[in-house]
Amino acid sequence: MAQPLVKKDDDRDEEADYSPFLGIEKGAVLQEARVFNDPQLDARRCSQVITKLLYLLNQGETFTKVEATEVFFAVTKLFQSRDIGLRRMVYLMIKELSPSADEVIIVTSSLMKDMNSRTDMYRANAIRVLCRITDGTLLTQIERYLKQAIVDKNPVVASAALVSGIHLLQTNPEIVKRWSNEVQEAVQSRAALVQFHALALLHQIRQNDRLAVSKLVTSLTRGTVRSPLAQCLLIRYTSQVIRESGYNLQTGDRPFYDYLEGCLRHKAEMVIFEAAKAITELSGVTTRELTPAITVLQLFLSSSKPVLRFAAVRTLNKVAMTHPMAVTNCNIDMESLISDQNRSIATLAITTLLKTGNESSVDRLMKQITNFMSDIADEFKIVVVEAIRSLCLKFPLKYRSLMNFLSSILREEGGFEYKKAIVDSIVILIRDIPDAKESGLLHLCEFIEDCEFTYLSTQILHFLGNEGPKTPDPSKYIRYIYNRVILENPTVRASAVSTLAKFGALVDTLKPRIFILLRRCLFDNDDEVRDRATLYLNSLGDGQVVETDEDVKKFLFGSLDIPLTNLETSLKSYAQNPAEEPFDINSVPREVKSQPLVEKKAPGKKPTGLGAPPPPPTSAADAYERVLSSIPEFASFGKLFKSSAPVELTEAETEYAVNVVKHIFDNHVVFQYNCTNTIPEQLLENVTVIVEPSEAEEFSEVGTKPLKSLPYDTPAQTFVAFEKPEGVPAVGKFSNMLRFSVKEVDSSTGEAEDDGVEDEYQLEDFEVVSADYMLKVGVTNFKNAWENMPDFEHTDEYGLGPRESLTEAVNAVINLLGMQPCEGTEVVPSNSRSHTCLLSGVYIGNVKVLVRMSFGIDSSKEVAMKLVVRAEDDNVSLAIHEIVGSG
Repeated sequence: MAQPLVKKDDDRDEEADYSPFLGIEKGAVLQEARVFNDPQLDARRCSQVITKLLYLLNQGETFTKVEATEVFFAVTKLFQSRDIGLRRMVYLMIKELSPSADEVIIVTSSLMKDMNSRTDMYRANAIRVLCRITDGTLLTQIERYLKQAIVDKNPVVASAALVSGIHLLQTNPEIVKRWSNEVQEAVQSRAALVQFHALALLHQIRQNDRLAVSKLVTSLTRGTVRSPLAQCLLIRYTSQVIRESGYNLQTGDRPFYDYLEGCLRHKAEMVIFEAAKAITELSGVTTRELTPAITVLQLFLSSSKPVLRFAAVRTLNKVAMTHPMAVTNCNIDMESLISDQNRSIATLAITTLLKTGNESSVDRLMKQITNFMSDIADEFKIVVVEAIRSLCLKFPLKYRSLMNFLSSILREEGGFEYKKAIVDSIVILIRDIPDAKESGLLHLCEFIEDCEFTYLSTQILHFLGNEGPKTPDPSKYIRYIYNRVILENPTVRASAVSTLAKFGALVDTLKPRIFILLRRCLFDNDDEVRDRATLYLNSLGDGQVVETDEDVKKFLFGSLDIPLTNLETSLKSYAQNPAEEPFDINSVPREVKSQPLVEKKAPGKKPTGLGAPPPPPTSAADAYERVLSSIPEFASFGKLFKSSAPVELTEAETEYAVNVVKHIFDNHVVFQYNCTNTIPEQLLENVTVIVEPSEAEEFSEVGTKPLKSLPYDTPAQTFVAFEKPEGVPAVGKFSNMLRFSVKEVDSSTGEAEDDGVEDEYQLEDFEVVSADYMLKVGVTNFKNAWENMPDFEHTDEYGLGPRESLTEAVNAVINLLGMQPCEGTEVVPSNSRSHTCLLSGVYIGNVKVLVRMSFGIDSSKEVAMKLVVRAEDDNVSLAIHEIVGSG
């Protein structure tokens, strides 16, 4: 492998790394691979070629199917060599090539022979390779050998089998779970790594059974674990059990706390640290429980090993956020770490001291920090700056020394994120500590004199415009602001003009000077700067030193309460269809348009993998709720329960693209029709959808919100609302007709004709189904949730008729109910004759529901199902059975 070049003359500039693989090419290496076919194999030469191939693969080089197959077949010929080193390289190569199923058969016999070899190194590596490339069918054939390997006397072989089991658990869990007895025996092994791997596998096998994990922890905490690595794992599992079991308020005891405290006296440092870390992370940990952990971490602070010092100070840093007083005893030890050679340790020590220090120690800490700031990277400096900000808010009387420190480091070299963190800190201190305002503003003014970051300059100018006029002497800031108009780029100049206008609006005595400066800006070579100067001169009353109108102040200082996307859309529409009356900003809709969040979904795409489809993003749900609540006709409908995925109502590539989103409320259903006009030569106006319920007697229309205008390629929405009985999962079919007035648009001018023609466009029908009244909400532990669910349980059996497979039947019922599959049970094993599927969800009215379905299929492909439903409401449990019975 690559060897570093020895240093010459101790000169770091001349130090370089040499790699024997530098400049190698895939084609040349593949030519060299022909050496594998030689009658007399040269083991050393073959090993070198395999090393080059592995290097290429790990550097991201891709082999074509033909190249990979040729290399694979050539490598398999190397099994005839007796060289142990070469054999190990062969194993690595086979694993990296990931051969296909038909190629695996070629090496299976050789690998199985090696798995039963007398050479332990062959056995261990053969197990690893076989488990990496095998499928479920072959795994059942070698399962007996793997079980034997788990309890093998050689720890290398046993560890190989256990680690392979951990990987196989992801793909073949049923087979691996049958190894529990052998794994349990391996946990008692005297070999440290075997015990570690056995414990990890045993926990993964039982991880979905809380009671089994608790029993495992209880049995092992009695002292049968010798391996320090395994002990660390056990501490983590113990912490998990403690979190799930909670804290006994009556006795004040926490289960297994005595075990964690006992681990603090272990001879292995890793176990001591793991136990201390676990204690500090306990929820609701008390000072009494923290004390022994803090004590051992304090000892680690003075360790000669940098990794121990780093681990201890990082843990104490986290504790200081919630229990600063508990860490104060370590302050003297941490002060000595400020000068630590490892800058990460020094940074953590500084920030911890800033969190735990008292008012009297602030000045001393600031002197120490000043000396060490130049030696650390920007990301560490940001951590220090944030800690100083917190300290200043904690001790506001010390703002002078802390503000001076921030201003001094602001003038030093640094990247954008670092400077932004300092500026943000100064701004927060100015807002929260009134006495710090003037000095803080002056520090910011001095910074923008030579600030290289446009974003920071504009942010500071905006802040100056808001806060500067309120100070006792606002005139002293004008020079700094006008310097930006003279010396900066157009973006900063425009921002400086706006800041000057704010001073003129709020400070009447400064108006004459502000007018002079703004007039100079009228000759700027940037149109944005000139336009702003003209606007502000007219708004402030050029030449008239009078009190500024409230409307002007509101314009300058108020926030724009209109979404910019809506304003842009309205301006485009106005530009395409200019009217005699001027553009009215009050005509711009205030609601946030949610269309872009859902419009672009590709139709027909199915989610992949074992997991169920995730719920819609929170942002989409929130946007829907904001849109609907902002429409007066729908504001009284109450809390939105669910919004469906868009249902396409038109074919692809048609002249109008329309889809519908179904919004479900307790008493109402609102249909949101997302419309897009795909014809450039047309403008649609007064767009509505005429909805006719068919087979939907329980629905009655109560309101619509038409769409005034639909320009080309500008998505917009129209809404239709229906009333239904409260809490009832009413279903039905709806036919839809798009009705609008169409105007021709002149392609050369972009103007629409005055007269329009009424027209209609037939849309596809859609249905409101039972699944629309169910939210997909998963549970992490189905068994536990099932046992804790109120006992409103109903059981029944159903015949589902002939089906192609069990998978089809399972998917049909899942889609019918609209619930979330749990624990991967929606996947039916191939050739299975029976299957159990677990579902969870929340029914309309916020009623939690759990479902257990057992399926069976006979030789004639008739499927039968047993359905068990538990819900928080007995009526809902019955309703689920009605849905299945009628579906």
